[in-house]
Amino acid sequence: MLKLFLWLKYLRKKRIVLLSILAVTLSVTLLIVVASLFAGFINAFERSAVDTIGDIVLTPPVKFAGYPLLIERLKQIKGVEAATAVLSSQGLLHLGQGNVRAVEIWGIQPAQRAAVTGFKQSLLKTGTSSQPPSFTIPDSANKMGGYVGIGIITEPNDKTDEYDFGAAQKFIGRELVLTTGTITSAGSDGQKQFKRKTVEFTVSDIVFSGIYEIDKSFVYLPIEELQKILYPDEAGQIAQQVQIKLADGIDADAAIAQMQGIWEDFAAKNLGWDSYLIKSANLETSRQMQSQYVAEFRKQMDVLLLIFGIVSFSVVLLILCIFYMIVITRRKDIAIIKSCGAANSSVAVIFVGFGACIGLAGSLLGTISGYVITKNINAIEQRLSIALGLKLWKSSVYMFSKIPNEVDWNAAWHIVFWAVVAAAVGTLIPSVVAAMTKPVDILRYE
Repeated sequence: MLKLFLWLKYLRKKRIVLLSILAVTLSVTLLIVVASLFAGFINAFERSAVDTIGDIVLTPPVKFAGYPLLIERLKQIKGVEAATAVLSSQGLLHLGQGNVRAVEIWGIQPAQRAAVTGFKQSLLKTGTSSQPPSFTIPDSANKMGGYVGIGIITEPNDKTDEYDFGAAQKFIGRELVLTTGTITSAGSDGQKQFKRKTVEFTVSDIVFSGIYEIDKSFVYLPIEELQKILYPDEAGQIAQQVQIKLADGIDADAAIAQMQGIWEDFAAKNLGWDSYLIKSANLETSRQMQSQYVAEFRKQMDVLLLIFGIVSFSVVLLILCIFYMIVITRRKDIAIIKSCGAANSSVAVIFVGFGACIGLAGSLLGTISGYVITKNINAIEQRLSIALGLKLWKSSVYMFSKIPNEVDWNAAWHIVFWAVVAAAVGTLIPSVVAAMTKPVDILRYE
């Protein structure tokens, strides 16, 4: 009870203690916001891979035929919800006179792809429709439809970093020309030859995934039609990749082990491949495919947190100075307490406990402010951009159109714990000085 009385007394009389609480609050806020933004970016990066290519990706070394049979066998594995094939190429998209864009071409099955990834939600026209996505052009059954990334046909505003969705939707129904091609067998001179192909298609929808690199690069066409254009002489249905979605709670490693067996059996019996070619296929989760980048992001986060942690260590020195001043100016109180029989350890505990309480109070306030700032980071960034006349977060630089605003609670609790410990550590020297105070030397002159 005496400890609580003294804590409240010092807090009320020594307003400088509030400076310690403010310092802890600012440090905790800074560390929580930095940790949350970095962790949110990493999580968004990993989720974007899942939303783009599914949970597991099978990539053989070369294109293969008969993917519908392989997909049916993969879907028999417990926990596999859906699978879809992809045929890819590169080309030039002609948007008008003098306006040509280099693009990645994906031949897909839109309905199946929507079942594997979050593809449907990225379509401007049919994203909110109850109907499955389709390349079909209304009243033009003979025309080939296709999807175009929004970043191909328009650029985000320099100040707001937002796309003109109205202008983008005007491209729906417009006919575009795509130039692509394939490498044919070697000619008489032993060199491979490039055979150019021209594709005309009608834009049936616009893709806005929120991932800049995807939105500015990808054109999507029906996989069957793309095969006819690129590989007209190939028998069977050709694909280069199979993307797979797992049900929630399914162990990815166990599923991959089963898929590996199905793939090896399919490639050996249906494709007639040798063992070397079969083993060359990559079968891994989308998160594993991004693991190298994620590891680098985490290294950068750790370095940044270490730097800010060292800067925040100044709080310990500030608390040390403040509590040393309290001990020197309140030596009479300390002497009275010790003359009443309080042990040295009890006196030291009073100040260490007071420091811990300051750390706890500052940490709670810092957690609240860190939560508020993180959750409203996009609104804060927007207002700062308006005030400074400079866009601070650009999707063309940071990949995503919005700043991830998830609070990393795991990091937050660690930050709070160490903030309380640091505040207590800052009072150790003043506590020792207080414990060593001799009542007779002090009260003799009082």
